[in-house]
Amino acid sequence: MTNRIGLLFGSFNPIHIGHLILAEHFATRTDLAEVWLVVTPHNPFKAAVDLRPETQRLHLVQLAIAGNPRLRAEDVEFGLPRPSYTIATLDALRQRHPTHDFVLLMGSDNLPSLPRWEQSARLLAEVDIYVYPRPGTPIPDLNSFPRVKVMEAPLLDISATYIRESLRIGRSIRYLVPTTVEAELVK
Repeated sequence: MTNRIGLLFGSFNPIHIGHLILAEHFATRTDLAEVWLVVTPHNPFKAAVDLRPETQRLHLVQLAIAGNPRLRAEDVEFGLPRPSYTIATLDALRQRHPTHDFVLLMGSDNLPSLPRWEQSARLLAEVDIYVYPRPGTPIPDLNSFPRVKVMEAPLLDISATYIRESLRIGRSIRYLVPTTVEAELVK
């Protein structure tokens, strides 16, 4: 029997309550056994401005999910060539965990760019994708995405950018991140 594992990719710069609510929702309200939060060293579609060191971001994810057996911090991309491409990450995870069936979790805002991803045709043919709606982003025609399933999920309009800016100007980030993460960030 295979375990279906949801993969939630992100820079997690830093991880926040919005990420955690999504991960918990997918881990407990879908057919997924677990959700792995895959810390991406550097997203090829984003600038590396204000990016904390990857090991620090992984540590913060580990702090945030401590004690939750359905969530796991994953650093597989740390040992892969840069930039990190989802298809290469999936290949590495499948090799390490051949009994798992991996499912991508992504916001609807990422779906339109999916055809531009590295080896997107292969990705779309091989992997189920659970998409959660993002405010202000319409869901594209799913005929070109046969393995995509739109899933309702609670969404909070919290961004890591907002948290970083709050830290920069000395404002509170209480309730935006877990207390263990807050303690690390305000040291």
